[in-house]
Amino acid sequence: MKGENTMTVQTGEITIKPVSGRIGAEIKGVTLSGNLDSGSLHTLKQALAEYKVIFLKGQHHLDDKGQEEFATLLGEPYVHPTVPVKEKSNYIFELDSDSGARANHWHTDVTFAPEVPKYSILRAVIIPKVGGDTVWANTNTAYEELPENLKRLADQLWAIHTNEFDYAYTRSEDLPDDEARKRRRAIFESTIFKTRHPVVHVHAETGKKHLLLGGFAGRIEGFTTSASERLLSIFDDYVTRLENTVRWQWTEGDVAIWDNLATQHYAVADYDEHRVVRRVTVGKSVPVNVENEASSLIGKK
Repeated sequence: MKGENTMTVQTGEITIKPVSGRIGAEIKGVTLSGNLDSGSLHTLKQALAEYKVIFLKGQHHLDDKGQEEFATLLGEPYVHPTVPVKEKSNYIFELDSDSGARANHWHTDVTFAPEVPKYSILRAVIIPKVGGDTVWANTNTAYEELPENLKRLADQLWAIHTNEFDYAYTRSEDLPDDEARKRRRAIFESTIFKTRHPVVHVHAETGKKHLLLGGFAGRIEGFTTSASERLLSIFDDYVTRLENTVRWQWTEGDVAIWDNLATQHYAVADYDEHRVVRRVTVGKSVPVNVENEASSLIGKK
């Protein structure tokens, strides 16, 4: 797939400019708020369906409340199953590098639960002068590039996802001390989920096939540990090929919105300065495979 969406599109006063060949577009002419008009909201949703992740610069007016109010226009807020929201907020999930939070691992948000959030809205609050970019990958083009025999295999497979580790806190060198890691891990694993998801899910809105893997996918059902690891590595290689990604260099006031069920993402931990981003997730969907069989919770304790 060659990435045919390479032209800037003007819709009224809104400009949509692709920023890579297969995923991602910058949107201009929209000021995000809880009062966003229906036409602009429709344009954003169309852009999300086509480009998977969209970027809006200059949204400095947004605070936590404004971010939450805008996010609810895209769907019902999805509160993280184990991690408390940011203090004095309703739905904000904060990643603060001073607490050791550097999500430098490929992942799709909250796939350890059977109901996966649809959209994530991430706001840049404090950004290093250099570094701290985020990369997104298109999981549909990853699937489409698989050889036909591998597609047929992937269509039949199921993976077990769990939160028995936290991708944002697993690297000890990123943590200020062992106690911080222990506290965070205890919170993140306060309830352990194990969920059975199809390796290939059919997107509920677009009907396209996507690989559903990432950092919470621990093993492929029905395979030995070593065989499962090899299969996961093969599929992950297709997802994370550079041709299949877009990298965003943040400035404070930027907002990224992505289709969580059509992407994976990775926060690049190449900085020493303070970095704070705040996320709201909305909507939820239970993935289904090519035979319309749904994901299911297989363990919770």
